[in-house]
Formats: sequence, structure tokens, C-alpha cells
Amino acid sequence: MNIGIFANLAKPDAASVLADLAKTARELDIALVACDKATARLAPGARLVPPSRFGNAVDVLLSLGGDGTVLQSVRAIDGADAPILGINLGNLGFLTSVPDTHAVPALRAIASGAYEITEYPLLDARLFRGSRRRQIARARALNDVVMGWGTSPRASMIEVEVDRQPVASFVCDGLIVATPVGSTGHALSAGGPILHRETPALVLEPICPHTLSNRPVVLPNNRLVSLRVGDKRKKLLLSVDGQPHGWLEYGDLLEIRKAPETVRFIHLPGYSWFKLLSQKLHWRGSSAEPK
Repeated sequence: MNIGIFANLAKPDAASVLADLAKTARELDIALVACDKATARLAPGARLVPPSRFGNAVDVLLSLGGDGTVLQSVRAIDGADAPILGINLGNLGFLTSVPDTHAVPALRAIASGAYEITEYPLLDARLFRGSRRRQIARARALNDVVMGWGTSPRASMIEVEVDRQPVASFVCDGLIVATPVGSTGHALSAGGPILHRETPALVLEPICPHTLSNRPVVLPNNRLVSLRVGDKRKKLLLSVDGQPHGWLEYGDLLEIRKAPETVRFIHLPGYSWFKLLSQKLHWRGSSAEPK
């Protein structure tokens, strides 16, 4: 079995966790695979492959860091089928369900096949410019696609269509299109709903709308969402899974739909999305343990 390792080496515990994983991998006769020299050096015996071959060179990918590292890992495998297990090297995350102290037991569970795989859809975002609708950018997202912020503090106008039908022109600081996985990310902080990860839906979430009646909208995930920059006064920033993808100009059209590709995640025995949610959001109440 070839197990990929993708790590945020800025985390204080990254080096020790990688060393422990390398030692256990040798015991289990598992090959570790890395796509950067620094990670390979910290995991003695790991095989180094070019980033372009990384996704197809691994059967499973261990993502060591936080939720941001998991999103980078999704980009690193670039549509390959390798399932991902997020190992947290900091605070508990929504995408990293295994703490660093359980990294070695997690590797042993994977080696024995004691895990389940769940698939989550991606978003496909395409940016068009000019009267001839020339495509100038394309990206996939697990969490969200955001059109917002910009070059000045003033609000902007974003025209929204769903399946070519006009919805509204939002005067706001930006607009988020989020998957159920991403509903607990930027969209949640902007006041959006929490969607169960298996819900076949999208969330349209305006950021700081200037009309109180502008509320989040939940759509089936088989719809085409079109966003057009309707304000000449400033440019907006396009962000995909937290990564900048350039500036948007007046008249630019962003089309977002469900991608044909999916991302697969590993869940170990005892995993509960509801437990993770309550821990991360510090929920209390009737579900709390009696004293």
C-alpha cells in the first residue's frame, strides 16, 4: 500500500508525527509517498514523487495540519481517487477529525482496512470575460467559491441567476456559494445555515447585505449558479477554498455548478459528524452529559 503524506510543516508537532508515522510504516511494510523534499526528509524512507504525479501515486492520503491543509491536499491529488484522512496538528477542525495523538493508530487502522469512505461533491467554477464570453479561469472547490472584498470599502452589486433565471441583484460586500462541507466554513461565519454533509444542496450566502430581506438561499446542487459583477466602481476578489484566484471586473461572469469529480474522505470507527459539530461549536443543552 502506498500512503501519501501531505503536511503543514509550520505546525510545531509536524516533525515528530511524521517521524512516528515513518517508523510505523516500516513496521507495517507500508510505503510512504511525499511530493515535497522537506516532508520526505522528515519521514525517513518516504519516496519522493513530482507534484504532478502525486495523486496517482498514492492509495490513501494523510493530510497533517488543519482544515486549510486538507483543502491544499484536495488540490494536490488533483481529482485522483485517493481518499483523504485529516490528522489535526492544532485545534479540532471540521475536516481533520483525528488528533495528532491518534496518528499512529489511524495508520494501523488504514493498514488493516478498518475504515469507511464517504464521497463529497466538488464545485466547478468558470470565469468568463467580455462580450464573447472568453473563459479566463477555471477551478474546483470543496468548500466554497467567494466573490467579494475588493479594492475599496464600499459595497458592490452582484447579479445572481439560477439556471439562467434572474434571482436578484445583491448590494453587499460579497457573495458565497458553498457546498454542504463548506457550510460550516466562511458561509457559517457570514450567518448561513449548517447543512448536513450528505445534503445534495448549495448555499447562496450574501456577505453583509445592505437589505435585511436578503437571506441565505439553499438550492439543489444540480443547478447552474451565475454571478455577474454589476458595479463599475471597484474590482472584486475571486476566492476558491480560501485561495485568491484573481480580480473580477465589471461585467465578468462566474458560472458555478456541481463538478463531475468528487473527493473521498476516510472515516475511522467511532467517527460522528454530529459529535464533531457539537465539539467544534461548543454546543450544550439537553445532549450534555448529566452531572
